[in-house]
Amino acid sequence: MSHLSRSLLLALTTTALTVSAPALAKDHQTAKPAPVSELVAAVDIPYEEFTLDNGLKVLVHTDRKAPVVAVSIWYGVGSANEPEGKTGYAHLFEHIMFNGSEHAPGDFFEPLRQIGATDLNGTTWLDRTNYFQTVPTSALDVALFLESDRMGYLLGAVTQEKLDNQIGVVSNEKRQGDNQPYGLVGYRQTELLFPPDHPYGHDTIGSLEDLEAASLDDMKQWFTDHYGPNNSILVLAGDIDLATAREKVTKWFGAIPPGKPIEKLDPPLPTLDAPIYEVMKDKVATTRIYRNWVVPGLNDPDYTALDVGMTVLGGLASSRLDNIMVRDEKNAVAVSAFVIPFVHGSLVNIQADVKPGEDADAVAKRLDEIIADFIANGPTEDEVQRVATRDAAARIAGLEQVGGFSGKAVALAQGKLYSDDPEFYKKELNRLASTTPEEVKAAMQKWLTRPVLGIRVVPGEREEYQEVGAGKGARTGVLTAPAFYMQDEQPGIVTAPDRSKLPPVGDIPNVDFPDVETATLSNGIKVYFARRDAVPMTRVTLSFNAGTSADSPDKLGLQNFVTSILEEGTTSLTSVEIAEQQERLGANITIGGGRDRTDVDLSAVNPNLDAALDLMADIVKNPAFNPDDIERIRVQQLTAIDREESDPLSIASNTLPPLVFGSEHPYGRGLSGNGTKETVSAITRDDLAAFHDRWMHPAKATIFAAGKIDKQDLVDKLEVRFGRWKGEGEPAPAKNFDAPIPEGKGRIVVIHRPNSPQSMILAGQVLPYKGSDDLLTLDAANEVLGGNFLSRINMDLRETKGWSYGTRNTLLRGEDRVLYTMRAPVQTNQTGPAVAAMDAQVRDFLGDKGVTPAELERTVNGNVRQLPGQFERTPRILGQMQGDVMFDRPSNYAETVAARYRGMTTKDLNEAMANAIDPDKFTWVIVGDVDKIKPQLDALDMPIEYRGYEASDTAVNSDSSSDDSADSGD
Repeated sequence: MSHLSRSLLLALTTTALTVSAPALAKDHQTAKPAPVSELVAAVDIPYEEFTLDNGLKVLVHTDRKAPVVAVSIWYGVGSANEPEGKTGYAHLFEHIMFNGSEHAPGDFFEPLRQIGATDLNGTTWLDRTNYFQTVPTSALDVALFLESDRMGYLLGAVTQEKLDNQIGVVSNEKRQGDNQPYGLVGYRQTELLFPPDHPYGHDTIGSLEDLEAASLDDMKQWFTDHYGPNNSILVLAGDIDLATAREKVTKWFGAIPPGKPIEKLDPPLPTLDAPIYEVMKDKVATTRIYRNWVVPGLNDPDYTALDVGMTVLGGLASSRLDNIMVRDEKNAVAVSAFVIPFVHGSLVNIQADVKPGEDADAVAKRLDEIIADFIANGPTEDEVQRVATRDAAARIAGLEQVGGFSGKAVALAQGKLYSDDPEFYKKELNRLASTTPEEVKAAMQKWLTRPVLGIRVVPGEREEYQEVGAGKGARTGVLTAPAFYMQDEQPGIVTAPDRSKLPPVGDIPNVDFPDVETATLSNGIKVYFARRDAVPMTRVTLSFNAGTSADSPDKLGLQNFVTSILEEGTTSLTSVEIAEQQERLGANITIGGGRDRTDVDLSAVNPNLDAALDLMADIVKNPAFNPDDIERIRVQQLTAIDREESDPLSIASNTLPPLVFGSEHPYGRGLSGNGTKETVSAITRDDLAAFHDRWMHPAKATIFAAGKIDKQDLVDKLEVRFGRWKGEGEPAPAKNFDAPIPEGKGRIVVIHRPNSPQSMILAGQVLPYKGSDDLLTLDAANEVLGGNFLSRINMDLRETKGWSYGTRNTLLRGEDRVLYTMRAPVQTNQTGPAVAAMDAQVRDFLGDKGVTPAELERTVNGNVRQLPGQFERTPRILGQMQGDVMFDRPSNYAETVAARYRGMTTKDLNEAMANAIDPDKFTWVIVGDVDKIKPQLDALDMPIEYRGYEASDTAVNSDSSSDDSADSGD
């Protein structure tokens, strides 16, 4: 939903541990992975197609595994279609089209929440705008009513107030992106790579000056010209068939007249006249070096070869750049290379984050040498095959989801819109599987020997941020249409349906959560298993009762250090061999953890499951902890800490927990878990080995698994790898949560971040509950106050006031006490008023403005009706299983909550919130430019502590800072 940069949018002994390597270790080098052709053949999305008389193209895919249907509509309009002076219109209309239509006034999310929609959102990019939601089958008519109403009957509901308000929301979306480290690079890439008159010559978020200058008539004409059914593709995927789809789509969309034909774009591919090198300053942890080219679009045969080449160069865990610059020469802490595909030209992005202390000029020179050598000599056959295997496995995993950002509906829609072929994904996979090293080399030599754009971002202060105006409008509640919009030419043969009210929602079955079976390995490890037949894959999580709460106060960051280094080598395999083996197998092993658990996750296609489990077991049981790897990971973790110190949300998230839990409590440390520079610098190899031996011990392990495999077959495989594992020494004792938690008190802690275009607000307090307590009613109450898009705080700060791109209140559960937080990134000149508004919302909720019957109905209906769609994907199943075990709930807990929601009352929700939070006990952490926000905060009459700020009263109260005070936003 944003500009390009957001898509660019990752003396010790050498003696090994004494854990013996398994007899299976040799299999890592001899296991024969399934051929790529076998994996590619498994990727299939059958579909049927029809077109209405008005030109609407409809694709239908039947998948009966759950009683849900994905509704995905793609408009062939994006920022590429915007002429000079009208930039940002497509993105702004994406927002406006969520704000109500003539027969469905109010926010689009309101009725979608009522019907239990999941995976819902909308996005705009260069070539398209899309909207998607997955709904219960019996609520499909509601979703089609809403989508057709905003396609055919929107303009009567578009008012000047709504337009002004959404301009304010977009300006805060821009601020939020700009406020991130490296957040201004994308603008410069666009400006330098594309000429101004190229369709891609401006960012998707557009010029806020253009938006402010837009009249209501301008915006209405933009919609009329671009959002007709003949410029749209509708995909229905899930519990539906062709006949039903034809009947329902004809009913709701058939009477909408076609719009104007859309002008086809065919711009030339831009090439720089000469290399361009530029340096930017930003508040960043380390210098980042970029290399960029514009290359052919996604339909060009060379695109696939370039994609393979960039993946080999910097997209695989075993990539050339990783192996040379990060592992061997250790002059970079992170590297990547990828191609972002668009229709009229794609973007090659290569980047390297310079290791602190290294000479950036020398690193840039080395990066260019590696790129040049790779272009000259190309990849190996093995590298190309590893790319194909990895991508095919990822596609297989994606078949489990019908909608969302990456499900089957997306694959069909993208192919139809961009390539006029819904099965383009197959063509691309087959092209990928047959790509040769020679083709990759030829494509790179053709396109990447042209002049390059080189941008270097170095640590330093940005130039003063050019503030953008706030939205002027205030939402007036339910908006009605002053006029009925319809094109002059009527199709005439389709009767318009009744749009006086939303269609009824039929019966929605309760969620059928898969049966969870259990087993116990010989050494006592408990196994929880759920059968899932949607795709030929198996997922296994080996979960240890550890997490960052297992770190001692003098060794903060130890768990993250251990999880980062486990894939860096075993007693029999190097880090490169581990990465290459995963790629050959189409397997993915990730190691990480939260506050309470340390997890090793495996996903594997079933033909390669045995070899993948061998690899997983070796990584878990036989880490090498080589000195070189330890020092490399240490630098990466220290750099991550530096990076967090320049990111507003990270600063706030790491500051709040010690303030509310106290520094001695296991939860009283930064949420990232990376620790401090002092603790990470002092961690030794013995510390790493001790954490592994004591906390990643079989006595602390539980296995969760799900997939298309018989339970006993899987248990037999797990027994061979983990059932005989005894561990080294004694396991660690239970974690100690007895440290006293300080009494909450209302106060503000401000961290100074000069030239911040936004302020990050994070407030929190520790609740009198543990994670295992029954918090369902409190969760429901929080949804009303601040827990989702339609919550009171979000609607107030985003939709009514236009001060924020989005807010969220969260219950952070764990083994011990629950942390309640309120998060709101807001525009700088409204920081103080935003704190006051959030505080007022909480007090009103706890006072005489508790939950209304309408809010209760929406909350109950949404939670009950979304249950069938919540567990479509195996990772969600595994997550529920893990939560049920941690919080001591029955394995069928998901099936019991619908009845409990239906029994809730407004009194229940009000009491739950009143018993949980105290508005006088919130600690508020604010990250922003103190010069600009101090007068606003001082007016709140709360105790305030300023950190990292030294300025005279004269500077604080100078004209230059007071211009951005709250009063000036009116």
